[in-house]
Amino acid sequence: MTTSELEVSGSSWDVSQFQHTPFYCEENVYLLCKELGTKGIADAQSSDLFVVFISNEKKQIPLWHQKASSRADGIVLWDYHVICIQRKGRGDSPSPHLVWDLDSSLPFPCPLARYVSETIRPDFQTFSEFQRYFRIVHAPVFLRCFASDRRHMKDSVGNWLHQPPLYQPIVAEDGTLHNLNDYFDIRATDAVTGTGADMTNEVFTKKLGVVITESQLEEFFSQIL
Repeated sequence: MTTSELEVSGSSWDVSQFQHTPFYCEENVYLLCKELGTKGIADAQSSDLFVVFISNEKKQIPLWHQKASSRADGIVLWDYHVICIQRKGRGDSPSPHLVWDLDSSLPFPCPLARYVSETIRPDFQTFSEFQRYFRIVHAPVFLRCFASDRRHMKDSVGNWLHQPPLYQPIVAEDGTLHNLNDYFDIRATDAVTGTGADMTNEVFTKKLGVVITESQLEEFFSQIL
């Protein structure tokens, strides 16, 4: 399918034309990064894309405007969630960075500032155990290194908690079969301080990227070149 064959509504793309399996957000984003490059929406090598894992030590993160919610405000308390953020050009009239969240009811994609304001809602007072942390990994690194055999979706006797995708599990280029936990296990102590050049450089090289707080998210992307 070419970009021209995608259905477009204003500045939004038709989310139904991207692969999506409920409760497998990490695999959905893995495939999304590949599709955005293949369809010409992102750089062919996914160099303008970043995979973002959202979680905390308690595995309880509130996010609004989620399709899985039964509430009017769309709030869901996820154990973790994964989105894609696309860095846009910075020229004389730079476009806003974009969030691609296949589980969101907001526009697809959504400008980063709006996504932060309406989905993360940093101004909403929550208990400290609901503080969200963000592991940011450069998409090309993630596509090479990520692996999941879906063990986290089975109960103690091996039954599926949620039906898996029909395609085969994702294996890393080095043959690793499962490292998903390394990505979504996020602690407050993992978060770096500041958003200087050293930290933004690390996101392009480290397998697990860098971890930042919700207050650093927009500033971090404003500094990425």
